[in-house]
Amino acid sequence: MQLLLIATLSFLLAGCSQSTHARNPAWVDRLIEQYKSEPVGNPPLSIWRYDYNDHDVYFVPAHCCDIASTLYDVDGNILCSPDGGFTGTGDERCPDFFTQRTNEQLIWQDSR
Repeated sequence: MQLLLIATLSFLLAGCSQSTHARNPAWVDRLIEQYKSEPVGNPPLSIWRYDYNDHDVYFVPAHCCDIASTLYDVDGNILCSPDGGFTGTGDERCPDFFTQRTNEQLIWQDSR
């Protein structure tokens, strides 16, 4: 009986610790596969999920020099470039991203 209780509690606790975002959108998985086929970046490429303006968004930080970062909506549409580029301020279409984002979650980071 104790073994059944322990197994049940373990199952329930494991379920509670999982993210509410069990799966990535297909376009995120395709982007990860694309990044894996490219040379290793410095710093390593990564994809982050945040809540921003009451929506799930995906952020790909700039990975070199004067390249801008990219912020995507849940459907894979580019919303803006929050930072990077020649000015360091991105395209200035979402200047509040870094102050308003919440619930940071690392989705993927190149570990090669």
